[in-house]
Amino acid sequence: MSLQLNLATLTEGELLSLFGAQELQRRLPEISRARLEGHALPGPAIPEVLPDEPAPDQPGQLWGATPEQSRALSVLDAELLNLGAERGNVYRLPSDDLLVRAYTLGDVALAVHWNEGQGTARTVQPRLRLLTWLRDRASGLACVLTTDAQTQPVPSPSEEMDVHQHPGASPAELLKLHQQYVLRLGRAQKLPEGGWLAVWQAAHDLNLAAWERRAVLITPG
Repeated sequence: MSLQLNLATLTEGELLSLFGAQELQRRLPEISRARLEGHALPGPAIPEVLPDEPAPDQPGQLWGATPEQSRALSVLDAELLNLGAERGNVYRLPSDDLLVRAYTLGDVALAVHWNEGQGTARTVQPRLRLLTWLRDRASGLACVLTTDAQTQPVPSPSEEMDVHQHPGASPAELLKLHQQYVLRLGRAQKLPEGGWLAVWQAAHDLNLAAWERRAVLITPG
């Protein structure tokens, strides 16, 4: 089952990250009207359960909608493998345009995201996210997420997630920074049974609980 974002309850910063300045200006009157009238304004879908069926991988297929995007994915893949990461499956997110490739490296679950939608493939580079769960929550935090993405996640992550953004950082730099953030908070938790999917679903559940507390999610229909 998928939920939907309620655009009328998102902050201005979240709306800006979601749509960009130009598209937000176009949508702002509708969003403002929904706020004034006190009704929900449905936005993008948010799944309750992340997809666990790998996307079909045809022999000889190169991921990416354009040669430029395929090269960027290949370069990033080579860098991650050189660091010792193990490559996993590719999954399609709720929108068929959004894909994620799974990697694991010790106690770190890595995710490479990209968009194959028309009009975005040539300009939007693949993004890398690193996730590690902590053995205890003495710090008040459950996990650490480090990313090279420029825009803020939408909606904002749970307050129990320690999030760091480093646009332009190389995979090696991002991994080093991520490990430092984990060490500051405690000891890393080993990847559980189920590995990559279990770790990212747990983080997603943490976020869903926070978003439900904020009432930024609605049920379609």
